[in-house]
Amino acid sequence: MNYLKLTIPGKPLGKQRPRVLKNGITYTPKDTVDYETFIKEMYTLRNFYKQFKGPLKIDITAYFPIPSSISTKKKEEMLSGKIRPTKKPDWDNIGKIVTDALNHLAYDDDKQIVEATVKKFYSERPRVEISLEEIEIVANDEYIFDRT
Repeated sequence: MNYLKLTIPGKPLGKQRPRVLKNGITYTPKDTVDYETFIKEMYTLRNFYKQFKGPLKIDITAYFPIPSSISTKKKEEMLSGKIRPTKKPDWDNIGKIVTDALNHLAYDDDKQIVEATVKKFYSERPRVEISLEEIEIVANDEYIFDRT
């Protein structure tokens, strides 16, 4: 397996920070645990069992629901991509919840991810689309920078 695509239906969520109780006990918020479990279930339901072994590239596109109180003109602009979501969750928290959920399923550890993109759009069908690809690292002189 060199490539996979996975769609997680529903409103995108981001990874929330751990919470600490007054007695010092730390816990992960229920929404985060539930969403990570949902991603794992969707991965398993698609019969993806084999883990990627090499360096990986991940592309995550989050499609947010369009607010119901929006004008028709703004709705069209949202659907065409002229207006993009600038609200929470932050792009990095979306990436974190997805990559953490796929740990030990799609790959041994998310440290294998060497390239990532996260995009946010509006859609009438909220979801998160994930594509994961094993890539070949090729030495290239273009990555050597001369600062003299």
